[in-house]
Amino acid sequence: MELNIPQEAQIHLEKIKEQTDKISILDKYIMRQVIEIFIMGIVIFTSIIFASDTFITLIKQITLYGIPFNVALMIVLLNLPQVIVMAIPMSVLFSTVMTLNKLSLSSEITVMRACGIGLNRIAKPIFIFAAVMSLFTFIVNETVVPITNSQSKTLAVWALGQKNIPNGKQNFTFKETNTSPEGGNSIKRLFFVQRCEDNILKNVTVVDFSEKDTLKVIQSQTGKTSPDGWKFIKGAAYTVTKKENILNSVWFAQTTADFGMDVKDKLTEDEATQYNVVALWKYVENNSKKHHDPKIHSLFKIELHNKFAFPFTTMVLVLLGVPLAITPPRVRYNRGFLFSILIIFLYYLLRALSISLGEEMKITPFLAAWIPNVILFILGSILYYRKVYTIT
Repeated sequence: MELNIPQEAQIHLEKIKEQTDKISILDKYIMRQVIEIFIMGIVIFTSIIFASDTFITLIKQITLYGIPFNVALMIVLLNLPQVIVMAIPMSVLFSTVMTLNKLSLSSEITVMRACGIGLNRIAKPIFIFAAVMSLFTFIVNETVVPITNSQSKTLAVWALGQKNIPNGKQNFTFKETNTSPEGGNSIKRLFFVQRCEDNILKNVTVVDFSEKDTLKVIQSQTGKTSPDGWKFIKGAAYTVTKKENILNSVWFAQTTADFGMDVKDKLTEDEATQYNVVALWKYVENNSKKHHDPKIHSLFKIELHNKFAFPFTTMVLVLLGVPLAITPPRVRYNRGFLFSILIIFLYYLLRALSISLGEEMKITPFLAAWIPNVILFILGSILYYRKVYTIT
């Protein structure tokens, strides 16, 4: 049975369809440019974070702790999800500002407004994209980042226990340094291995300077690595005390040197990035009265609130970036990159300040996590409102 639709209704439906098609085309046009620049932003900001922080950590692990390059590189790769999560808000802001600034300079936004398309409609696909990326950030932070961070620390502890024994190498010397509060380095322990075959150390000598006014020397025929340190088999230990001029000699069948355990203890400390929201909330509740240092407990509570605050940062940065990206007619150069850098700098300045105040317990953990978003949200709302009703 066919329905007889009046001609006027058909014309009205066709107009609605045409308008829907136009809207769909506009959304696709804006989203395509935003996503292209977003991908470029992810590459840029991830590279910057890697170059400034992660690779410095890589070199430190290789030179100071004797971790092999391939293991250190795997540790870096395991930290990649966390780095990408940090780069998402910056990349969304960068793509927003660059895209709208380009459309503004080419007068495309002026043409859109002349056709009755307002700034709210132009920015709609961008805000939808920002909301999707905020949700994606939260999901990755809850599922992937805790697992990879935990695996990274486990791998680092394992590598420290192995201490990179070079099979087949002869007359191998390894030193462990100690950093003083003044910034200088001093030798903590010095190891000499005549040769290493099948992960078995031959003719090992260890000179230990770790205790003040005390010198310890261990000599053994063989030794091997273990998760607890280096195990020495059939040897002697000599202890010289400078103050009392005492020399002690002890023969042993087997002993273990736990050098590097101070580094392991540091690596195995609980970190907030190892937990999702539920686990972190339980950890904070269970350890609320156990922490001797209230500042550490406060830092965990800040991170708990930051689990929600940081994903929301993407929306806030876009709200601030949209009005700043609309270039006045008299300006004929692209200000997008400059505005992106300034907004990012402002956000991280506010973030560092609020977290510092939270750690010192000058403000509550909730405020420490949310103050940057609140300030930028208010500023962005004012600028967005003025731009919507004053743009020509």
